[in-house]
Amino acid sequence: MDRTTAHRRLALFALFFLPGLGISSWVTRTPDIRDLLGASTAQMGLVLFGLSAGSMLGILTSGRVVSRFGTRPVVAVGIVTTAVSIPVIGFGAGVSQSAVVAAGLFLFGLGMGGGEVAMNIEGADVERLTGRPVLPTMHGFFSLGTVVGAAAGMALTAVAFPVPWHLAAIGLISVPVALAAVRRLPYGVGRSTTGPAGAGRREPVWRDRVLLLIGVIVLAMALAEGAANDWLPLIMVDGHGFDAAWGSAVYTAFAAAMAAGRFGGGWFLRRYSRATVLGASAVLGGLGLLLVIAVDNQVVAGAAVLLWGAGAALGFPVALSAAADSGPTRRPGSRWSPPPVTWRSWSGRPLWASWASTTACATR
Repeated sequence: MDRTTAHRRLALFALFFLPGLGISSWVTRTPDIRDLLGASTAQMGLVLFGLSAGSMLGILTSGRVVSRFGTRPVVAVGIVTTAVSIPVIGFGAGVSQSAVVAAGLFLFGLGMGGGEVAMNIEGADVERLTGRPVLPTMHGFFSLGTVVGAAAGMALTAVAFPVPWHLAAIGLISVPVALAAVRRLPYGVGRSTTGPAGAGRREPVWRDRVLLLIGVIVLAMALAEGAANDWLPLIMVDGHGFDAAWGSAVYTAFAAAMAAGRFGGGWFLRRYSRATVLGASAVLGGLGLLLVIAVDNQVVAGAAVLLWGAGAALGFPVALSAAADSGPTRRPGSRWSPPPVTWRSWSGRPLWASWASTTACATR
């Protein structure tokens, strides 16, 4: 691997780490944010819908923007928007304004949704250049960020550190790191070279059964991961009787299981097929999720979260890597633009996660 590609890969590791740090920082404080807002579970579902709306807008518009401008400017705008949104969430909680928190979550979803689509295109291009599975490790750095953010959030929750100051600090740390990392990304990746006429001749994605099936897998795995990222501390507090600090600790364990699965995923992918890895991941994740839902026991719920995290770890990045090698426009050695089915499947995750998790909490 040449030095330029190595620096680009390290920059992507940092750019995946930062959203993980950000999302876990506010997720671990959701019980405190809920209390500061005086919101019920159903009302929190409406607040979190801001995240869903922002994610959908970012994801569904990112493909066209990347095709026109390339990945670098999309990543830059997305990661900075994500970093700036975190203090907005904290400010809204501090002044007890649900609308401000929802607006901050909308910005977070907008930046993360659009930026991560572009970052995954970058990751797939690095995989092409190196001939090695890179996306699982990149997503592993997202999970590592969630571990670091969750551990800090757990400690700060335990000492009742103010939410606004906590989230403001995360934003201040993230912005300079993001700007430094973006400088290592090349220009032109993901930019369409065929123009509007070539795009018009593209075969409709729904005619490619392989891509449709990959899209279903992306939706299912993103839902499994997204429901935990949005709701797990509240599920543990409201559904299983943990206090806020222990709810954050359970989320930290989930994030650690995700990180371990993603960093260790390359070993499995070198020895087993993608289909085998995805099937085993689905079984583990489904079993863990079922135990969390069905068994009202704190020890079982805590252990099941580890299965949930390990099972959800590889599904999303492996499915995206498979999508990079699929589709009617894929050519050996070409730069990849993700098929529209992956955007549509990913965009379904925030809505389904918000609805399903709100229902699960409300019915306990």
